Amino acid sequence: MSAPAMRTLTLLGSTGSIGVSTLDVVARHPDRFKVFALVAKSQVEKLFEQCVAHQPRYAVLVDPAAAAQLRTRVRAAGLAVEVLEGEQAAVDVASSPETDTVVAAIVGAAGLRSALGAAQNGKRILLANKEALVMTGPIFLDAVLKSGAVLLPLDSEHNAIFQSLPAGFERGLQGEGVRRILLTASGGPFRARDPATLHSVTPEEAVAHPNWVMGRKISVDSATMMNKGLEVIEAHWLFGARPDQIEVVIHPQSVIHSMVEYADGSVLAQLGNPDMRTPIAQALAYPDRIEAGVAAFDIFKLKQFTFEEPDLARFPCLKLAYDALLAGGNAAAVLNAANEVAVQAFLDRRLGFTGIERVVSNTLDAVAGSCAGGVGGNYGLEEVLEADARARARAEMEIA
Repeated sequence: MSAPAMRTLTLLGSTGSIGVSTLDVVARHPDRFKVFALVAKSQVEKLFEQCVAHQPRYAVLVDPAAAAQLRTRVRAAGLAVEVLEGEQAAVDVASSPETDTVVAAIVGAAGLRSALGAAQNGKRILLANKEALVMTGPIFLDAVLKSGAVLLPLDSEHNAIFQSLPAGFERGLQGEGVRRILLTASGGPFRARDPATLHSVTPEEAVAHPNWVMGRKISVDSATMMNKGLEVIEAHWLFGARPDQIEVVIHPQSVIHSMVEYADGSVLAQLGNPDMRTPIAQALAYPDRIEAGVAAFDIFKLKQFTFEEPDLARFPCLKLAYDALLAGGNAAAVLNAANEVAVQAFLDRRLGFTGIERVVSNTLDAVAGSCAGGVGGNYGLEEVLEADARARARAEMEIA
């Protein structure tokens, strides 16, 4: 057998939890992966350490002041790494003909342009930035189709669904005998907490996820289950599933990462330890399998699997996401923008935990149908960005 082709990687969001896990897997396989570019927002020290370890051709920091600091560090160390700055530089390295694989792991709307650039230029895209599909689903998928890009999901749930679906799912789920997708959720840190006490939740409590190590914003989204709502929207676009074909199931053990039910009654599930290196390795090497550094799955340590139906009174953000998906048009982009603003306000202690749902709901009511590409309408990238900006402004008004 011939050796697998070397893949050249651009990693968008290299200093975040997904980026760090990706580089851990990459370092285990120097014969298969070479790092072309690393992109981060402002973490100078961590990106410098990654430059030393992985010797990319380019390192990009979106923040110009941070880029200047990194440039000084790189020169002093004698590294052959060119330091670039700004959002356009991130788009450029993601679109470069010198890279074939792009890991899109920048959190939130900030990762949209670079991920879209990769899609427009025919890259193999390992997508962890769910907002790219939430905000611009049909636009993003059209770019993938036109350019011949390959889209592989990195979220543990969507990667599990991808592994459990038949090879021809792109032709339509019903035609391939798929009845529904069962999207699992841990339930976060407040699954069993008295809802009457949620108004007093602190940022420290909200980011303390019981099973996964994640960034602060995603951890808060898990606590409200908005993260699962965004994943429902992402699953709709990734797999061509109708909203009524996507059901959220709370599974506190986080061992079954998602399931697919077929017309004959079969249910296929992907299981594993809650370690993001597993889906990352699966997508990096697809269709091959490689060592990920993940501990062997010890099924005998499992005492039980439990499953619960989500309580929408406890997790109203999940319902808001379903409502936005059903509304269509720019509603999902408005939902995402308002949530980003509200979550940041909560982390900054300007908004209470239960205020997140109020801000998002009120912003949806005020903005989603009032600008170009509104509810039920057609829209392009400019309309998405307009809706995003208006939603952020309105959400700030709701917080003030």
